[in-house]
Amino acid sequence: MKEEADPVLFEIFKNSMHSIADEMALTVVRTSYSGVLRDNMDFATAFCDEEGTLVAQGLTLPGHLGSVPTALGAVLSRYQDDINEGDVFCLNDPYEGGMHLPDLFVIKPIFHEGHRVAFACVSSHHVDTGGRVPGSNAADSTEIYQEGLRIPPTKLYSEGKPNDTLFRIIEKNVRAPTLYFGDLRGQLSACHTAETQFLEVVDRHGREITMKLMRDLTDYAERVARAEISKIPDGKVSFEDWIDDDGVEHGKPIRLFVTIEKIGDSFKVDWEGTAQQVKAAINNTLSFTKAASYAAIRCILHADIPTNAGFFRCIDVSAPKGTIANMELPAPCAARGLTGFRMIDCLMGALSQLVPDRVFASSDGGNTGISVGGYDANRKPFIFVDFTCGTWGGRPWADGLDGNSNIFANMASQPVEVIEAENPLEILAYEFIEDRCGAGKFRGGAPYCREYRFTETEGVLQIRADRQRFKPYGLYGGYPGEPSVNIWDPDGNSTIMPPKFTEIVKKGEIFRHEVAGAGGWGDPLERDPSAVAQDVRNEIVSRQRALEDYGVVLQGDRIDENATKLKRLEIKRLRGWSELPAVLREKPNTGA
Repeated sequence: MKEEADPVLFEIFKNSMHSIADEMALTVVRTSYSGVLRDNMDFATAFCDEEGTLVAQGLTLPGHLGSVPTALGAVLSRYQDDINEGDVFCLNDPYEGGMHLPDLFVIKPIFHEGHRVAFACVSSHHVDTGGRVPGSNAADSTEIYQEGLRIPPTKLYSEGKPNDTLFRIIEKNVRAPTLYFGDLRGQLSACHTAETQFLEVVDRHGREITMKLMRDLTDYAERVARAEISKIPDGKVSFEDWIDDDGVEHGKPIRLFVTIEKIGDSFKVDWEGTAQQVKAAINNTLSFTKAASYAAIRCILHADIPTNAGFFRCIDVSAPKGTIANMELPAPCAARGLTGFRMIDCLMGALSQLVPDRVFASSDGGNTGISVGGYDANRKPFIFVDFTCGTWGGRPWADGLDGNSNIFANMASQPVEVIEAENPLEILAYEFIEDRCGAGKFRGGAPYCREYRFTETEGVLQIRADRQRFKPYGLYGGYPGEPSVNIWDPDGNSTIMPPKFTEIVKKGEIFRHEVAGAGGWGDPLERDPSAVAQDVRNEIVSRQRALEDYGVVLQGDRIDENATKLKRLEIKRLRGWSELPAVLREKPNTGA
């Protein structure tokens, strides 16, 4: 007969584990050098048991955390019985546990009285890891060997002694070693924080009880998840979406296709039908595809479920080898984040058919990666890496969030003042854009633009964006959002650039990126006219679009209720819908 755990003790322990993982995250923020970690928060923290099972995670990136089991599994496979007190492991090789080269995993085994009891793990995006371009994040690389230094599962420290050879190899292969090692020390500090706090827990409860509680925590997550999943109707659904292109074969769309089957208390997620791996660097590891699948399904579950290995057991994810969802050597993957974000949109489109009251419309397509790097007059390197945090789609119960991170990222935008203080850049604009969010009963989130002026002599600009050609879709009558735009010299020749490119940038040149607007949810004609009027006052929606999309007639600040009723009847007639379309990728004809 299984011994029942003390519920009070279990609750205290559960909160302790999550607090440790969160404290690790705060340590990274406090101690990192680069803006991409300190401000963007492009990192993740995790805590695993002695066997490498994910027990708790910090409030950080779902994409990284879903990949922790693969990374730690690679370390355990490589070193097996050669894991000792004082060891610290690292890796970034996508073909041996990693995701893409900028993301370095640092993994520290934790020992208590000579017994291994846990692992602390931190994955951080480093601003540069070598390769053909500064920032190591270009979409137009065509093989992994162009992208930078590949580090397989390796001992960074062996029984407390640093691996000087590895440190020297890293130093000679990255453009900004001061930043790299500063951020690496932040990762090590976070692992030390986890070790110190967890050993206090072990001393308090005893080793055997603590290790049992960790197993109980993953089992608890599985039970709660399966109970919640069981409430969702069984069914098999599919969804298709398209990436604009890969950045090498411009204009050639890339298909994403997912089938989700809900059976009893579990999900199967199958990416059969997704495009073959592409020439450019937007290919995914299977671990990252799994992470996207876990994150999307977690979003539709109402219960407070610890997102650990127990939750992952409820979801079986598969993708054919050699596809963009499960790449094979020598596929590049530096810009794979874009594909992960777009997978979220695809997954949510499928899930909307199972639980329409829980799923929001398409986001902006995920954050845009913007990198600028080069050397100043003294040959000192500079590297700026930023990821925009855009918009959420309209939700069945509320508008989409404005200027908020994609659910797969959970990141933040870098402050303008810090960008200008640390980089040869001036930010000329950072503001919401009118008439770009998808109309709906609940509108999509409003996007913004950023405008950068380069102040150094010369550098390399890399852009990883999407949703120029394929707009963010709306759901259940909601209209799609407007596309993203890349503009070179917006106040001069105003050259429209492709969604992904790498270009030389000169002093004084200006680049402008406009985030795509998120899709709307529900019929725009059902939106409260007062909410439309407020959006007009806030310059989110123009008077013209209030009339065309929502049928709201404004006389000054006043709503003309009779004219609004007539206009909405006219729009209904022109649309000719017998029922609301489940998915809208283009706006309907309303005679505008």
